[in-house]
Amino acid sequence: MTQAREVMIRAVDLSKHYGSTRAVDGISFEVFRKEVVGFLGPNGAGKTTTMKILTCFLAPTKGDAFVGGHSVWEQSLEIRKMLGYLPEDTPLYRDRTVLEYLEFIADVRGIERDARRAKIKNMVEVCGLGTVIGRVVGELSKGFRQRVGLAQAMIHDPEVLILDEPTSGLDPNQIAEIRALIKELGKEKTVILSTHILPEVQNTCGRVVIINQGRLVADGAPEELQARLEGAHYHVVVEKSDGNAAALKGTLQGITGVKTCNQVEAPEREVAFAIDTVGQADLRRELRLAVEQNGGGLLELRRDALSLEDVFRKLTVSDDAVEARARAAQAESKQGAADNA
Repeated sequence: MTQAREVMIRAVDLSKHYGSTRAVDGISFEVFRKEVVGFLGPNGAGKTTTMKILTCFLAPTKGDAFVGGHSVWEQSLEIRKMLGYLPEDTPLYRDRTVLEYLEFIADVRGIERDARRAKIKNMVEVCGLGTVIGRVVGELSKGFRQRVGLAQAMIHDPEVLILDEPTSGLDPNQIAEIRALIKELGKEKTVILSTHILPEVQNTCGRVVIINQGRLVADGAPEELQARLEGAHYHVVVEKSDGNAAALKGTLQGITGVKTCNQVEAPEREVAFAIDTVGQADLRRELRLAVEQNGGGLLELRRDALSLEDVFRKLTVSDDAVEARARAAQAESKQGAADNA
């Protein structure tokens, strides 16, 4: 018999209103022990508000949230003890050295004096702070300040980590290091990771929760979300011949499941088509046969699945937003024509 997974975080009909504005609007989700979950949404979607509720910085307007079985309404102190939190702005005491600051955090977290030195040393090694341990926090680069913020979130060895944009301000090498650290932490801890860097989520998180305009719009593994949304994209390249490219385009367009087929720019001796489909059926065989039937020499046939970025955009860009952008582009085009007249 399969053992039930332990739920570490549960949001139940969670809402937060600021006057008439619904920053979070009745969302419910669960995060299991030792799971790394990406928490995504466009700016203003309610991500940071949700995380502040889970960490007991804000009280919900209605609904409830539980961390380790403790309610944010009734047991906030127990929740604060068991989690580490890295806010997006990384608030730090900038007039202290890194060592002084970490000693202060260790004291606040109630770490016994005999254990503090080992805890601080471990965080210095894990977060790469050895070269700046004696420097004043306010003199550090943004990347190093972010590392200090990570160290304060983890120094008490919490069961749950909530990280809001943890790689903000880091260079590519540092991002890779923090990404590897988060994956390693996920083997022993429960992690909620909010970020705008979607490849980071793809490479780090086993599950993704997406909210938009305060509401939950998707919850599942990245590959599951990609498979749920209909459509795939194909790139077909054939040798240019005396044959009619328009005829080949018509044949490709006529294949069942093909939504659009457009000829795109290609080198001088090649003809290329970009094809979008309806549904997830693999049409590579049908496309190859269509090219052969038209007497073309197939040079390339590539199927591109929807990326996590495609999924994110489809779920968070409203029709109204798309129309507004189209109207703005049209107005800009008309203005440009008038200026050139």
